[in-house]
Amino acid sequence: MKVTDHINQAKDTLISFEILPPLKGKGIQSLYQHLDPLMEFKPAYINVTYHRSEHVFKKTPDGTFQKVVVRKRPGTESICAAIMNKYSVDTVPHLICGGFGVNETEDALINLNYLGIDNVLVLRGDAAKNETAFLPEPGGHEYASDLLQQVVNLNAGKYLEEDLKNTSQTKFCIGVAGYPEKHFEAPNMESDLHYLKMKVDMGADYIVTQMFFDNDKFFAFEKACRKQGLPYLLFRG
Repeated sequence: MKVTDHINQAKDTLISFEILPPLKGKGIQSLYQHLDPLMEFKPAYINVTYHRSEHVFKKTPDGTFQKVVVRKRPGTESICAAIMNKYSVDTVPHLICGGFGVNETEDALINLNYLGIDNVLVLRGDAAKNETAFLPEPGGHEYASDLLQQVVNLNAGKYLEEDLKNTSQTKFCIGVAGYPEKHFEAPNMESDLHYLKMKVDMGADYIVTQMFFDNDKFFAFEKACRKQGLPYLLFRG
């Protein structure tokens, strides 16, 4: 079920949770132990974060160091499916630009579609550790709007291999991020809202706010969004 359907059918305030995949080497039971007591609150859906790979240096037997790529929290797609199967609750996997090429992203979206997952939250993601600014993966997306366009294309049956015929369309409900206190890289609030509206115009279905610490700024942000006709503003606490 899509996030927008949950909103449209809601008779009261909706609650959702956000979880991190377990660290590599840990089982999913540890995740269930945290979710089991939360199910009494009847969440409409559960967000599952995605985590980019990291470059670390490991010491070799000859005393030198080798640069290797590790992903410390893998399994977002499988965890989404496992939660849906165990709790009969919808899930929203996060998609990020950092650490992923466009082909990896397409494969992830195909897998999510096969698993019956109806929603994705499209984000640029943070800079890698030890980097002062976000750098896209070679062959990956630089902006959340680029990643959004890839999901929109897949919803229209447009795959990276343009010669594919009679393609199947996905039906993802797409969320994007909004920043009541302005994204730290945006020059001003007007610019931030401009790009947020651009993402909605491109095909985003709903907006999830980043955490904020000043309620007045949230109310001002909500008013500005409503003025521009932006849809479904969800508050992240």
